[in-house]
Amino acid sequence: MKANTKYKKIEVNGYNIAYREAGDEKNPTLVLLHGYPSSSHQYRKVLRQLSDEFHLVAPDYLGFGNSDFPSPTEFTYTFDNLAGNVNAFLEKLKIKSYAIMIQDYGAPVGFRIATAHPERITAIINQNGNAYEEGLGSAWKDVKALWANRNEETEKPLLQTFGLTGLEWQYTHGTRNPENVNPDCWNLDNLRLSRPNAHKVNLDLFYDYQNNIKLYPKWQKYLRDNQPPLLIVWGKNDAFFPESGAEAFKKDIKKIDYNIYDTGHFAMEEDGDAIIQKIRIFMRGLSK
Repeated sequence: MKANTKYKKIEVNGYNIAYREAGDEKNPTLVLLHGYPSSSHQYRKVLRQLSDEFHLVAPDYLGFGNSDFPSPTEFTYTFDNLAGNVNAFLEKLKIKSYAIMIQDYGAPVGFRIATAHPERITAIINQNGNAYEEGLGSAWKDVKALWANRNEETEKPLLQTFGLTGLEWQYTHGTRNPENVNPDCWNLDNLRLSRPNAHKVNLDLFYDYQNNIKLYPKWQKYLRDNQPPLLIVWGKNDAFFPESGAEAFKKDIKKIDYNIYDTGHFAMEEDGDAIIQKIRIFMRGLSK
């Protein structure tokens, strides 16, 4: 029987972390790690459909969703700090054994946690979460210019990604039919990105993303050494993380449940039912 999703908050290191939770805690746990510019909202279908068999936890990172949004003078927005906060969140909930589902920003958050605590990770479900340089697509051009020299001129082209048109593109580019994507997604993101300091915070994270690439060899070594069960459910038309990013995992993981979909960056929006059925079968297989 499917369980209702609960919308909760918990204090972690002085800040309120919002999270969605569904399912029985006695069942295997799956931690759902969201991408930019979204929140736990992107996993609403997973929470609704898989709560009958699994315990599902989907936190909003600091500055995202319904979590606290400290000013950038109070909290330094880096992937190290976001991951540290999520790890502290899981420890406070006493969740010590779990699979992770990663997408976009969920990959640098999830791989930091996995490399710090490999014994806690039972499996990885990867929907367009990158860990290889060959997985960086053409849409990184402006961000790479920011990495080379951060100033007003290199920040300016990125500001368009924070408006409604840019946000809609994030969700609909590469889809078979944009009418398959719920416009609530980019409208919710637009509300959050309209808050004071939101543009600066997200530019800080764009700039810090270069430090994720420096960690790719460490994450790849984790994959080689630990061989976590891996399910790939990847939208191949993603301008940020094209199919080459999915293919690259084959270099380090010997056995992959590998699935490619004819859709974009947020594959769950257009192919959620098919992907969720793959997750169900994959998660069931972990207990055998």
